[in-house]
Amino acid sequence: MTGHQRRRGGAARGRGAHGTVLGSRPAHSVRLPPPARPGPRGVPAVAYAAPERTVPWLRVGAAYAWRLILVGIVVYGLFTILGRFQLVAVALFLAFVLTAILRPVADLLNRVLPRPLSVALALVGSILLLLGLLALVGNAVAGESAKLAGEFRGGIHQIEQWFQRPPFRLGPGRLAELQRQVMHYLSTHGSSLLGSAVSGLGRVVEVVTGLALALFSAVFFIHSGERLWGWARDQLLPAGAREGWDRAGRTAWHTFAGYTRGIIIVAATNAVLVGVALLLLQVPLALPLALLEFFAAFVPLVGSPVALGVATVVALAGRGPVTAALVLALIVVIGQLEGHVLHPLVMSWAVRLHPLAVAVSVIAGSIVAGVIGAVVAVPLVSVVWAVLRALRAVPP
Repeated sequence: MTGHQRRRGGAARGRGAHGTVLGSRPAHSVRLPPPARPGPRGVPAVAYAAPERTVPWLRVGAAYAWRLILVGIVVYGLFTILGRFQLVAVALFLAFVLTAILRPVADLLNRVLPRPLSVALALVGSILLLLGLLALVGNAVAGESAKLAGEFRGGIHQIEQWFQRPPFRLGPGRLAELQRQVMHYLSTHGSSLLGSAVSGLGRVVEVVTGLALALFSAVFFIHSGERLWGWARDQLLPAGAREGWDRAGRTAWHTFAGYTRGIIIVAATNAVLVGVALLLLQVPLALPLALLEFFAAFVPLVGSPVALGVATVVALAGRGPVTAALVLALIVVIGQLEGHVLHPLVMSWAVRLHPLAVAVSVIAGSIVAGVIGAVVAVPLVSVVWAVLRALRAVPP
């Protein structure tokens, strides 16, 4: 046997069953990179790397894009369904608002009274309070209507005199022609206006139906809202998803209730300040204008200036330009107070949105669903943002 064969035999005996050297470290499998593609002429193959088909930021953008498209389709479908059932959606929204307001009152009464009786007292008491406030406003309007009509005619005469002065320089003939055009429009389109009034009766029936559904739903939400949510969670959701949906639902309700109570506090504060200021300035219909300010404040950043704009017109007609200028300055004061004091102080325990997000939400909601969309947009965005934060805080 030659020396070369003896060396091969000894090496074979020193290896195990799998061909590993006995006594050595265990072997590890290593995945080698694919062979380099041949490069262009004059470039070594080792130094040449194949270019990627797309850049990383484009791949990431495409991945987000198709997911955002799917989310947009789902959101559009939801809004389409809500548009078809707008009456039911608005009624349920009002029921949630009533529940957020009256649930603490019912819980307080439940300490000394049975639950059904406490719910009935809370609902009936709130309805009587609202009817009494409307009756007070109607009495104030009826008492000052004759006086306001005379002052309004005097204010219109003053406005005509201003238009005749520089820089407008409109002659009496031009103003009379504008009045004739207005009267001609009313006489020509009287039938269409009457048809709009008749069709408005159908809207009144829808409003009454929606209010009845809202009250009916609010009774059950106030009385046993926790049990209704528990039944829906346990019966409609799989066991693995109940915990996440329960956390999301409770966060959504906490945010919505906090926003509703906070916006009522802000609206009441604005109404009181506006009412006191209008009374001090002796503006006619101060109480109805303060009530208008209260309801208009439910549309953030937009409602209060619109209501105070109406008050400015009334002050101009009833008290003259100086009082109207003071009411106009009140718009700036109320806006600064609402944006820099009331909202940060009251809404800090609910949810805080950037003013730009609030403005975009209000405008988008008004485009989609008019006044109702402008009212619903901000609480909807607040709830969605709070739910996303609550779900994102929990690790997967």
